[in-house]
Amino acid sequence: MKKKIYVKNQKELLNLIGEQDKNIRYIEKHSNVEIYYYPLPDEEGFEINIVGSKENVERAYNFILNISSGKLAATDLHKKSVLSEEESRRSLVKKYEYLAYDGEIIKPKTSTQKLYVELMDEYDIVVAIGPAGTGKTFLAVMSALIKLDRGDVYKVVLTRPVVEAGERLGFLPGDLYDKINPYLKPLYDAFFVMLGPDKFKRYLDEEIIEIIPLAYMRGRTLNDAFIILDEGQNTTPEQMKMFLTRLGYNSQLVITGDITQIDLDYKTTSGLVLITKILKDIEEIKFVYFTEEDIVRHKLVKKIVKAYEKWEGENK
Repeated sequence: MKKKIYVKNQKELLNLIGEQDKNIRYIEKHSNVEIYYYPLPDEEGFEINIVGSKENVERAYNFILNISSGKLAATDLHKKSVLSEEESRRSLVKKYEYLAYDGEIIKPKTSTQKLYVELMDEYDIVVAIGPAGTGKTFLAVMSALIKLDRGDVYKVVLTRPVVEAGERLGFLPGDLYDKINPYLKPLYDAFFVMLGPDKFKRYLDEEIIEIIPLAYMRGRTLNDAFIILDEGQNTTPEQMKMFLTRLGYNSQLVITGDITQIDLDYKTTSGLVLITKILKDIEEIKFVYFTEEDIVRHKLVKKIVKAYEKWEGENK
C-alpha cells in the first residue's frame, strides 16, 4: 500500500522529516514502512510517499499528521525512540540479571554463579569462597544494585581490609586517604560497568553507595543496607567478628574471598577460614564454593590457577 502526503514548502518539510531525516528514520523503524519524499515538478511543495502494509502505513501516516498538526513535537520522537529501545532491552532482562548502562545484560554464566545469586536473593548472610575471576564480588554488586532498584535496600556498602600484598603502606606517598585509596580502587570497577561513571558518581555523592576500608566499619550498625566484604581472606578473626555484627534491620551481608591468597602474617589465622568452621552449622548462613571451572576472565587465568594448585600440592 502507498499513501501520499503533500507539504507546501521546504520549511514545513524540514519540520516533518527532522534534522538529517531523524523523524523519518524513527517512523520507518517503528512502523516498518519505507518513506520517500521529493519536490513536486514546477511547484514549491513536496510529496511524501509512505509504502508498506495497510496497517503499518496508517500508523506511519498518523505519526506524520500528529507532527504536522503540532500534537507531537518533532523532538519527542527522539525521546520516544530512546525510551522504546530501553524498554525493549529491559523486556529481555530476566530474574537475577541486570541491565548495565551501556545496554549489556549482566547475568551469571555458570551453575555455581547462578546458585550464588539465588542465595543472595534469599538469605541475609552469604559467604563466597573461590579463586580470582569467578565473579564473587562482581555478582554481589549486581545483586546489591538489583535490590537497590527494587527498593529492598536503600544503601550499598562495599568494604575490604587494607592489607599489604608484599608492599608496605608506610612507603606509599601522601596522607592516610592517599595510602588506602589504591586498595579501594578495584572495588569501583563493577559499579562503573553497571552504572556508568555519571550515575556512580551521583550515588557516591548522595552516599547511596559507600566504599570504605574495613577498619571504618567499627562501631556502626547498618540498617536497610546491602553490605559486601571483599578480600575476606585478609581479615583477622577479630575483624571478621566485628564485620558480622554490623548487620542491622533489613540488611544483608555478603563476604567474598580466596583462601589461597592470604596476605596476613603467617602467624595470623584468616577470619574467612575460621568462619567456615564456626558458622558452618547455622542454617541461615550459606556458603558457596567456586572452582577454576567458574572463572570467567581470560582463558589463561583458569590455566594459571590450575598450574599454581598443582605446584602448591607438590611442594607442601
